[in-house]
Amino acid sequence: MEHTRIKELLQSEEFGKEVIVKGWVRTFRNNQFIAINDGSTIHNIQAVVDFENTDDTLLKRVTTGAALRVRGTLVESLGKGQRVEIKVGELTILGDSDPDKFPLQPKKHSLEFLREIAHLRFRTGTFNAIFKVRNALAFAVHNFFQERDFVYIHTPIITGSDAEGAGEMFRVTTLDLNNPPRTESGDIDYKEDFFGKSTNLTVSGQLEGELAAMALGNIYTFGPTFRAENSNTTRHLAEFWMIEPEMAFYELEDNMDLAEDLLKYVIKYALKACPDEIEFLKNRLLEEEKSKPQTERSELNLIDKLNFVVDNQFERVTYTDAIEILKRSKPNQKKQFKYLIEDWGADLQSEHERYLVEKHFKKPVILTDYPREIKSFYMKQNEPDAQGRHTVRAMDILFPGIGEMVGGSQREENLDKLLTRMAEVGIPEEEMSWFLDTRRFGSAPHSGFGVGFERLVLFVTGMTNIRDVIPFPRTPKNAEF
Repeated sequence: MEHTRIKELLQSEEFGKEVIVKGWVRTFRNNQFIAINDGSTIHNIQAVVDFENTDDTLLKRVTTGAALRVRGTLVESLGKGQRVEIKVGELTILGDSDPDKFPLQPKKHSLEFLREIAHLRFRTGTFNAIFKVRNALAFAVHNFFQERDFVYIHTPIITGSDAEGAGEMFRVTTLDLNNPPRTESGDIDYKEDFFGKSTNLTVSGQLEGELAAMALGNIYTFGPTFRAENSNTTRHLAEFWMIEPEMAFYELEDNMDLAEDLLKYVIKYALKACPDEIEFLKNRLLEEEKSKPQTERSELNLIDKLNFVVDNQFERVTYTDAIEILKRSKPNQKKQFKYLIEDWGADLQSEHERYLVEKHFKKPVILTDYPREIKSFYMKQNEPDAQGRHTVRAMDILFPGIGEMVGGSQREENLDKLLTRMAEVGIPEEEMSWFLDTRRFGSAPHSGFGVGFERLVLFVTGMTNIRDVIPFPRTPKNAEF
């Protein structure tokens, strides 16, 4: 007889049926009530033991974390909080768990402590819920693009280029670090390295994605990316996943429409696919906020916040208009912003982005047409404005509580303009000749964007630290497990 998943049994009404359940002990009360979880749901099933007729040495082995096989009868529960339970006929211990050493006891643990035991935190209700939601969002991303006939492309993880010009990259090498080969001038000789040149872990699949879009039309990548930024904030990881579509013949408006549709689609899917998990995370957040002063609490609960994004048209506003709004804003005039907005050209910080979304427009915002100087070299340049200011056809989508959720642009398809811009920012033409070929042979308007997947998971789960929405976080001085 096969075992049945707990999720299925909790919805069953086949009372009197003999069932087998396999799972791990969450709690064991009064030598009688075992709460068992098998990972299929955040809810446990209760198994009731006839302790008077069960071997005492066996009962002593029913400890938190132990793996069990229970054979018994599904019965209607008389206790509160559950509809069904199992009357145990036969109990087998599949794997013992030493209660003196198992670090996850049936009490509330801090998220900081759980990060230290990330290999075991999957076993808590909170992380069961988070990773179920993450799974649903990843599935929905693929569904969204596949339904629209996009081609999924795997772009390289090891690369010789720096897509963002950020310079904060992890080096990939097989050279002996104690005694690397040197050129005559004393520099490290990368010709002796595995790839015969200096290589790094990728910061983005975009540039290679553009190559595919220029033949296949609409493509997307969804894979790991890396930033060697020495940043220890709740918003940064050294290894994270990016969703990056690139579309031939898309202009900025088309790009914005697609990004808004994607975000609404995947959030709607998660709400439908994970109602129990999102309800659990909503209640967890409400509980957590009780300790905060009223002014710091969210106006909307988690489910309302997610529906708020799905149900609202995103506000579209230019960078130039946003700067005026921020300059006139109360926190700017009262010097409450950490970074005061004084002049056009300022790089917007998270506090400014959140003010626009949460206080001014009270809805997600798409900011467009940023100053050329603060954006990447590949973005399409606009004609200078009346003041002679240079902007690019960029678009960032800003979300409540998060700030930037999406960064994208129409790409510069004009070869001469792109070459001039590369020279200005110091990117050697010969290193990028393969990329420039898309502008030499059949160039066309095209656009794309990137979504940091963990930021999306952060928003949908209501968690506040990005390290809690990826199974094994990689951050400065931390690469455990």
